[in-house]
Amino acid sequence: MTKLERRNLFKGLAFLSPWLIGFAVFTLLPIILSFYFSLCDYSLLQTPVYRGAENYRTLATDPVFWQSMRVTAKFALLALPSGMILALILALLLNVKIRGQSIYRTIIFLPSLVPAVALAMIWLWLYNPKLGLINLGLRHLGVSSPPGWLSDPVWSLPALVLMSLWGVGNTVIIYLAGLQDVPADLYEAASLDGAGTLAKIWHVTIPSISPVIFFNLIIAIIGTVQQFTLPFIMTPSGQPARATYFYTMYLYDNAFSYLKMGQGSAMAWIQLLIILALTGIAFWTSKRWVYYQGK
Repeated sequence: MTKLERRNLFKGLAFLSPWLIGFAVFTLLPIILSFYFSLCDYSLLQTPVYRGAENYRTLATDPVFWQSMRVTAKFALLALPSGMILALILALLLNVKIRGQSIYRTIIFLPSLVPAVALAMIWLWLYNPKLGLINLGLRHLGVSSPPGWLSDPVWSLPALVLMSLWGVGNTVIIYLAGLQDVPADLYEAASLDGAGTLAKIWHVTIPSISPVIFFNLIIAIIGTVQQFTLPFIMTPSGQPARATYFYTMYLYDNAFSYLKMGQGSAMAWIQLLIILALTGIAFWTSKRWVYYQGK
């Protein structure tokens, strides 16, 4: 390197140094420490004691660990496809040129801006078995004994799934952006071939926005596996009967309630591996159904 190149390199590193230092201190170091703690018996109040893979073996025989995995998997299987399908349907409807289009788009997007704590308080009232608007509406429709929702182990998880559909506004906006890039000549060619509305959506729209669908799928996978805030507020400790005891809630309890930071760190790394595996499967299957323009 010449003297000028070394000087430019030094200037570049100097400008990057605040970010590099922040990344090293607040991201890289915690990642390294969490992996080390996952191999230790660490209660936050004492010095970590190296135990090897003991935390992972303990989790493998922990029934609560597997129950939290099942709850998270059930929620993901229900909430992920229903959320993506609903968001796509709303995006297709909002893409139609009608009067007041921007107003309808704003109405759909606004719920996603509500803070999580405020959203939880609203839905706690909506799900109230006696005074909630949902059960009052069901009684007016002739349902004599509506569900107890969050107080019923059978209905508590579906209630959270239903609530998750409230915040599909962000996904709808991303779908709308993708719909703007669908070439109009493809629709014209489909019309000349005699295709109807549903045929155009299936053979033109969905393949054209498949990269957008793939992006939303990856984001949805990460979000559902890390579900925490709303169930933590609305159903503390997974009540009732741990029917809503998500994986991340058990991770939090291990680390900060039971002071088992070693097991909490081990669960965090297991969660990372699960997310990597699921996203890897999504990338592997994307070769068959994701189509990029120009390929």
